[in-house]
Amino acid sequence: MRIHIAIALVALFGIGLLASCAPTRVEMDYGTSHKLQMVNQIANPDAGKDVKPVEGMDGQTSSVVITKHRKEFEKQEKQQAPIFNITTPAK
Repeated sequence: MRIHIAIALVALFGIGLLASCAPTRVEMDYGTSHKLQMVNQIANPDAGKDVKPVEGMDGQTSSVVITKHRKEFEKQEKQQAPIFNITTPAK
């Protein structure tokens, strides 16, 4: 009887070892999300083949826009935060 239990335990242990060697889903898909991210970041793969000049805003308009943009980040006067005094009632 003891020999049967010992053989069963050794068999279960061996099956457990073999099952733990099988690759997990994470291991099988390792790097897939990184590859998909790299592929999805390319909006136009043929952009380097186009030799036509880029059309957009002229220099003066761009200068005005960037000046307005930079002014938004200049330091503005800080508004004083409200002060709340918390006191205990007099006894």
